[in-house]
Amino acid sequence: MAGLASRSRFQVEAASQILGIFAVLALSFLIELSVLGNLRHDRDQAKLAMEFRSALANAVALVGPLDDSNKPVAAGTPVAILEMSRLQLREVVVEGTSSRTLMSGPGHRRDTPLPGQVGNSVIVGRRATYGGPFKSIDQLRAGDQITVITGQGKSSFAVLRVRHAGDPLPPPLSRGQGRLTLVTADGPPLRPTDVLRVDAALVSTAQSRPAQLPSQVLPAADALMAGDSSALLDVVGWSVLLVAGSIIMVWTRFRVGFWQAWIIGLPVLVVLALAAFDDIAAMLPNLL
Repeated sequence: MAGLASRSRFQVEAASQILGIFAVLALSFLIELSVLGNLRHDRDQAKLAMEFRSALANAVALVGPLDDSNKPVAAGTPVAILEMSRLQLREVVVEGTSSRTLMSGPGHRRDTPLPGQVGNSVIVGRRATYGGPFKSIDQLRAGDQITVITGQGKSSFAVLRVRHAGDPLPPPLSRGQGRLTLVTADGPPLRPTDVLRVDAALVSTAQSRPAQLPSQVLPAADALMAGDSSALLDVVGWSVLLVAGSIIMVWTRFRVGFWQAWIIGLPVLVVLALAAFDDIAAMLPNLL
């Protein structure tokens, strides 16, 4: 009977330790998506703003999808500054729309012209995580002004309407006209039901545009609501380390003591969890 009671006590204590570890991991994931994600967004935006201002001052800001070596512009390169006075929003726009790229701010869809150029430019942004820069674009109203600064100067747009899935498409552009489409997730935060778009007409002079990338070369990770599968191997590696750390922590609990296990293991688990969750977040839909 004593052995049975001892075994039962061991199982209860082991289960409570494992549940505690799972609670720590869940909390770490929430912290990554909210607090640390927002801090990362703000840090990256400050760095990107300095980089883009320097490019503008030296007249080397990119105005097309290819760099000086005739290769596609690297993902995450700052290409524009987006301002919306109604929302009090000012964001540096980067090239590319993958989930990892959009952690730093709104992204320009590679196979569309830059804002202000002839044609329909598309900028994609997150709804809730990593600063949620596009969390309020559904509050824009017809006539609201949007300003975009690129290497070709400042362009002004007037909002046409907010467009939900199933709404009629805007009319085709006439020759020489420009339009801007903002895109984010629709529905409750972190539980998207579809995609929301805001169409805005270019009201300033349209700029010329260089040759564009064909839509066929758009990376799969840049598609709307896509995740970045390239992070999978990193996630597997971090998961193995997390499992190993958890096992060692449970072993320490019974060999050394409860408080010793948590004092030693908690910082290690949190660091591993945050590193893993950064890659896991990259695999989630890019509009979250």
